[in-house]
Amino acid sequence: MIPFILYIATILAANWAVTHIGIVPVGFGLEAPAAVYFVGLAFTFRDLVHEAWGARGALVAILIGSALSALIDPTFALASGAAFLVSELADLAVYAPLRTKHWLGAVALSNTVGLIVDSTLFLWLAFGSLQLLDGQVVGKFWMTVLTVVLLWIWRNRRDLPEWRGEGRLA
Repeated sequence: MIPFILYIATILAANWAVTHIGIVPVGFGLEAPAAVYFVGLAFTFRDLVHEAWGARGALVAILIGSALSALIDPTFALASGAAFLVSELADLAVYAPLRTKHWLGAVALSNTVGLIVDSTLFLWLAFGSLQLLDGQVVGKFWMTVLTVVLLWIWRNRRDLPEWRGEGRLA
């Protein structure tokens, strides 16, 4: 249930951030709507929801997150919901066939595909422009890298000396 709740929470946080914070730097002199960091996390939570409840669970979470986001800003909620739904289908096409072969690779690749689709569609629907596309892709990519690294550590924690009781990591 935790990934489901976190996924919905990141959808809400993304819509709140784009409405109340605006544009933020993402590195390399690029900028993006502040939602970029939350959406980057959302893609990984979406994959975790897939693991627990399948694609239907992810679609239900998107609908709930989008409906609740309409309380923050209906325009951004509509653009965000549509972008999440379309990127969910792209993510599913990549994630589903790869998840049993190499789970972290499936997360990384599906997130990359999803973030490009989501960024393009959201910017076009919300702002009528793709001017911030490079920043959107870079910001979401940073979050994908962060979550994949954290998931790798979590999945391999039993193999790390500190978790085996062998003292600190060098």
